[in-house]
Amino acid sequence: MSKDPEKAKRAAAHPARPGAECQAPAGSWTPVVNHGRCEAKRDCVEVCPYDVFEVRRIEPEDYAALGLLAKLKVRVHGMKSAYTPRADLCQACGLCVVACPERAISLEPPAS
Repeated sequence: MSKDPEKAKRAAAHPARPGAECQAPAGSWTPVVNHGRCEAKRDCVEVCPYDVFEVRRIEPEDYAALGLLAKLKVRVHGMKSAYTPRADLCQACGLCVVACPERAISLEPPAS
């Protein structure tokens, strides 16, 4: 169950919502976070009905991979980023993609 039902409802009605509308087998799609764009606002955490996301301190290797401007942005936002420790629970509803104000999340479809 999402933590912010109103935000989830708005995301569900978004015309650009990708994915399989929560009908994909769990773990077949993969949510991917662009750490250089993420501002750790937690919208993904608040709308995900499968508890896939968490916001925490950015991992050193993820931080090291960023360019200079992205590193500055991450510092401004408290050295935090979204992560997907439970990506295997994702059912591709796409709510996280359209709820993220920075457009930092994408859904990778299953390999064909």
